[in-house]
Amino acid sequence: MKNVLFLCTGNSARSIIAEAVLARAGAGRFNAFSAGSMPNGKVHPFALDLLKLQNFPTDTLRSQSWDAFAQTMRDMTRRVSLLVNLPLDRLDNLSLQARLDNIGRTEDV
Repeated sequence: MKNVLFLCTGNSARSIIAEAVLARAGAGRFNAFSAGSMPNGKVHPFALDLLKLQNFPTDTLRSQSWDAFAQTMRDMTRRVSLLVNLPLDRLDNLSLQARLDNIGRTEDV
């Protein structure tokens, strides 16, 4: 499972919709999340209505600050650092895939 975080300012409509769409389309392959830099604390009613009309579950959607994803920032910074420091010119495809898989599984980042 890959985690995807959609970021925006208010976290009330677009990022919420993106979260819902990926959660459905990527079920079993992706975990979808959304957050905002200045969330207003509630999902826009139009976004909820639109999602409900398309039969998307909305009961778990909420507007939240990306401060809750500060650990995600630290994790992603560490993983990107590991990625950009790979000796790409010296790795065959299988070795590269193994290294990338390991970076994706890294929990102590």
